[in-house]
Amino acid sequence: MTRAPAPPPAKPNRRMRGFEAAAGLLQDRIRKAGEKRGFAVTRLLTHWPEVAGEDLARITRPVKVGYGAREGFGATLTILVSSAHAPLVQMQLPALKERVNACYGYAAIHRITLTQTAPSGFAEGQALFDPAPPAPRPVDPAVKARAAETADGVQDEGLKAALERLAQNFLSRSKA
Repeated sequence: MTRAPAPPPAKPNRRMRGFEAAAGLLQDRIRKAGEKRGFAVTRLLTHWPEVAGEDLARITRPVKVGYGAREGFGATLTILVSSAHAPLVQMQLPALKERVNACYGYAAIHRITLTQTAPSGFAEGQALFDPAPPAPRPVDPAVKARAAETADGVQDEGLKAALERLAQNFLSRSKA
């Protein structure tokens, strides 16, 4: 009798060397928490300002996606909004529904409902709505001129503007 050869030993799980992105560390937890609330695509939660737009994201938060039998195909997205902003958000619901469905890639959301609350949100999460961003600090004219000089010669206007902003940020940073 001949014996079958033993299977090769399994490779040990090796840890990454160096740093791992924070998104990679939290990805499973975000996915599990999102699935409990009905969010099949966590991008809707993690990139809400990109999906809804900066103005709407400042005053709203997605709360849950519910799948009800009486509504037919599609789900209902529930959004948290302060009562003062509810009429403004209500007017923008059709455009918001299109943006959310573009995030999913198909008409996943049939209806959007608003839940009005105080600015501090529900007691569960105490979700504070973002305030308006601070006004940009004035840039030193010498730094601005040097940054423009650095990006001089670039043909693409978008790239040129991005290089100027990068140079301004680099030149105006504190030396501490």
